[in-house]
Amino acid sequence: MTAAWVAGSTRARALARRRVGQAAARRVAACRSADEAVAVLADTPYGHDVRRGQSLAQAQWAVLATLLWHLRVLAGWLPREGGQAIRVLVRWFEIANVDELMCRLSGVPADPEFVLGSAGTAWPRLRRSASLAELRTTLAASAWGDPGGAGRREIQLGMRVAWAGRVADAMPTAGAWVLGATALLAARERYAEARDLPAGIRERCRALLGAGAVEAASLPEMAERLAPPARWVLRDIDHPRQLWEGEERWWTRVEEDGRDLLAGSGFSMGPVLGAVAVLAADARRVRAALELAARGGDGDAPV
Repeated sequence: MTAAWVAGSTRARALARRRVGQAAARRVAACRSADEAVAVLADTPYGHDVRRGQSLAQAQWAVLATLLWHLRVLAGWLPREGGQAIRVLVRWFEIANVDELMCRLSGVPADPEFVLGSAGTAWPRLRRSASLAELRTTLAASAWGDPGGAGRREIQLGMRVAWAGRVADAMPTAGAWVLGATALLAARERYAEARDLPAGIRERCRALLGAGAVEAASLPEMAERLAPPARWVLRDIDHPRQLWEGEERWWTRVEEDGRDLLAGSGFSMGPVLGAVAVLAADARRVRAALELAARGGDGDAPV
């Protein structure tokens, strides 16, 4: 144990207490308009980026920006190896930035970019890309690796699967989360969208999930063939229309596992990862609550 791990673990537990929780999320969801909900949320820890007068889209983006800020602060309190692990998790925000960059390159309105600072992997170079082909070339020369194509879909899938592999390598404790998320991603592509996985991405999915799962002819067959640590997410899901149940199951497990990690004793990566998990789940819940408020409010809806 080092002083940095003691400080970082203590900071992680303190940050986890800044989530608003289910009760507050229900209060946000019960508001009768997005304006009212945003005003309520601005008086919570999400007020770091959420401001009164923001639109629904702006407030939902600001919720994620607050989450990113918390993770960047946390990384600064940790020893080198802990900070590097947090930066691997923060790569999700770089993926989001690339998604929005591709919107701009296509002439479609896009959200603002997330400020990554030293937590970025290749964003300063990626953001200068003037075409999807240039974006692919820059990715291939970075830690992200070649996504396997210059189309928007190939880049999106390639970055997500590459991120999953990196998280699995860096944080074995999150292995079941990573494999579950990858299984959902592959299942949506193959059975909900009825599209074959691009060759390079298929190989990466094979390495994570098992060749038999990736080649399965149906969703139930895929569920049976998945690597054991990934089977939980597709259990009893027989039709693509049920994949949303798998996503809800995924988030439930991540949050529950996160609470368990936070409750553990000691000063290590465990409570740090637990804090990231519960903060991410809280941000997702709050974004959903804002959406419900914008539709007229429903305090009884599950959030």
